[in-house]
Amino acid sequence: MGNKVLLIEDEPNIIEAVSFILSRDGWEVKTHSNGHDAMQAVRERAPDLIILDVMLPGKSGFDILQEIRGDTEFADTPVLMLTARGQSKDREMAERAGASQYMTKPFSNADVLAAVRALVTP
Repeated sequence: MGNKVLLIEDEPNIIEAVSFILSRDGWEVKTHSNGHDAMQAVRERAPDLIILDVMLPGKSGFDILQEIRGDTEFADTPVLMLTARGQSKDREMAERAGASQYMTKPFSNADVLAAVRALVTP
């Protein structure tokens, strides 16, 4: 089972909470907080799973997701979209762009942990 997670998120409290939840469960968590060079962070860190916010400075999570899916090395990497945007059109955009799962804020710790485990367990 993979255990490297890249969290692309710009809200410090979300970064701290998700990092704590996953680290306590044995995951190696790396973080990145802007959109304009997020794909570079993906390439450098080669995560087993990406948790991606939709609203980021520099570039939207939807654009980053399209870049991930267009990169042959990371096209199959599970991506959990974690966002405050809970409207059905946002969820549909994420699904069309190739999100593995879509979760809205606020979220429970148990839900995030369950989603991460489900996405990387064969």
